[in-house]
Amino acid sequence: MDIDPSQFAARWAAAWNAHDVEAVLAHFHDDAVFASPFARQLLPETGGVLRGKAAIRAYWSAGLARIPDLHFHVEAVFAGIDTLVIAYSNQKGVRVSEVLRFSGDRVIEGHGTYPVDASNPTGAR
Repeated sequence: MDIDPSQFAARWAAAWNAHDVEAVLAHFHDDAVFASPFARQLLPETGGVLRGKAAIRAYWSAGLARIPDLHFHVEAVFAGIDTLVIAYSNQKGVRVSEVLRFSGDRVIEGHGTYPVDASNPTGAR
């Protein structure tokens, strides 16, 4: 992983908080894959898996349209060999983790992960 984890998380959160999808996408490879249970709810035909920047852009743009007050607060950053986990709370105070796998300095695979409880067994919010 060719990035500084804390600096990456700060830039990532700033781009999201500015609702700048293109700035977030700049951190991703063109052929990146992103998976999320929320994507499965919003775009059921994808099964929650988005392949390539165009599909990810469409999902994130639709999500921002549905959540105009979206805001992330980074709580912790965890780094592995080629993986970064950004733990954050969103505008509803829900704790979420973004699991990002890197190839070089850009994300090749990402996973949005959400809390699981009895009322929300899939983790989708």
